Amino acid sequence: MSARSEILQRVGDAIRGAPAEPVAREYRRTGGLDADARIELLRDRLVDYRADVHEVDDVQAAIASVCVAQHVSTLGVPPGLPGEWRPGGVEIVDDHGLSPRELDALDGVVTGCTVAIAETGTLVLAAGPAEGRRALSLVPDLHVCIVGRDQVVELVPEAFDRLGELVREERRPLTFVSGPSATSDIELSRVEGVHGPRRLVVLVQP
Repeated sequence: MSARSEILQRVGDAIRGAPAEPVAREYRRTGGLDADARIELLRDRLVDYRADVHEVDDVQAAIASVCVAQHVSTLGVPPGLPGEWRPGGVEIVDDHGLSPRELDALDGVVTGCTVAIAETGTLVLAAGPAEGRRALSLVPDLHVCIVGRDQVVELVPEAFDRLGELVREERRPLTFVSGPSATSDIELSRVEGVHGPRRLVVLVQP
């Protein structure tokens, strides 16, 4: 028996039969904010993360305006993105297995989301038809995400209640987006775009 195996066996023998430590689960599982307050809290968190947030009635027109403002000429989309979310005036590129190089060449990407968490300012993409695979929302420099008001919950446990079946039954990968990608070095110098899009625009629709 190797030294490694012997050590692991001794550890296993020591903890075998030991009772599991109780885990406190006294955290809040249900929020108390109404829909308007949840939207406002989500906006506050996302703006603090340096994302742009807009409530819009015409999603297609809003995306077109973002494309003009951000100088977007090629826009990646998941194949299941609704037609009414696809703006004119730009080249729409459906992601049918685009290579990393092809994804990097896109000016931006538009996706939906499965749920948004107001308390943490987090968008959760669950690889649905309008969300696509993870690489699509992580490689391009600009991510425009469409959020429905009914998709906004207040707390993290509420989000996982919605995501549970997708994870347990369909084994979908989850992507959590809390603002534009950013990191800081030891001197707290902030650098954006290292691990994902430098720019995040969130459009909240009724």
